[in-house]
Amino acid sequence: MPSPTTAVWDLGPVPVRAYALFIVLGIVLACVVTELRLRARGAPRWAVLDIAVWAVPFGIVGARLYHVITSPDRFFGEDGELAAIIRVWEGGLGIWGAIAGGALGAWLACRQLKLPFLMVADAAAVGIPLAQAVGRIGNWFNNELYGAETTLPWGLEVHRMVNGQAVPDPVTGESALPGLYHPTFLYEALWCVGVAVLVWLVGKQLRLGAGRQFALYVMAYTAGRAWIEMLRIDDTSEVPVPGAADTVMTVLGLRVNVWVAAGVFLAALVYFIMVRGPQEFLVQRAEGEGFEVVTEEEFRAHQAAAGDPEVAAETHGGPPGQRDAATAESSEPTSPGPDRD
Repeated sequence: MPSPTTAVWDLGPVPVRAYALFIVLGIVLACVVTELRLRARGAPRWAVLDIAVWAVPFGIVGARLYHVITSPDRFFGEDGELAAIIRVWEGGLGIWGAIAGGALGAWLACRQLKLPFLMVADAAAVGIPLAQAVGRIGNWFNNELYGAETTLPWGLEVHRMVNGQAVPDPVTGESALPGLYHPTFLYEALWCVGVAVLVWLVGKQLRLGAGRQFALYVMAYTAGRAWIEMLRIDDTSEVPVPGAADTVMTVLGLRVNVWVAAGVFLAALVYFIMVRGPQEFLVQRAEGEGFEVVTEEEFRAHQAAAGDPEVAAETHGGPPGQRDAATAESSEPTSPGPDRD
């Protein structure tokens, strides 16, 4: 499997970095998916943009701080460069910091918008792993997030990269490292897509609410991240680059990210087991008075009363054309329509 030899393109005086580009594309995808899921719960249109204005900057700062803390030699070591801390576009964002910072930003936004934070978290639990999957493509361009050598057919060619460009070895003249490596960035991207599908299906089937869809996402992602992390050798002394130095923190022989994944998994598992609650929906109060949190049944009834043909048809168990007939034939209450997350 080949790797790109360039990760930056110049559009006149403006450098366009693949890593930043795919991060942005991932954020856009997460916003679109979350917006659709929020609208299905009765949230105001484009609420996700107001939330993203807070969540994205907080998430980027948190992600960078986590990377700096867990890879200190790159910035504070003998050959480290302190100024590199702010060069986020060159790579180096930690997902745990992104989630923590993004969650804080989203919580602040929800307080401003008077939206239930846990409802927003559940709505975002599908879009976030999809965004992560897209973002991993940026790691491919940067020739990072790879694992140990492998003879598998999809073994990855890895280049020495400097400032977004592959550079040849002064001895061999080749930019590619010897051997082929596990494409752990690809493993994680595919795993994240699977996590998104899992959360969507299980959340829809079991009507998970009260933040439990988000907890399920965290559990599923960390389960994969732990074993993928143990395959990685990038940014460690095991990388076959002359003079490479340790830049990743380890505890008892394991990368710190493995321990963090285990701890976060257990915390999410406890939350998932202990917390119960229905899915939350919103209905508009009087003009200018905000929204009221209601159950799914109350939401469906409110939408039907407001004249939403789809919801009314679901309530009466038939397509819009049969709605009046269904109403005339039966006055018995019907079960709520299917969840439309």
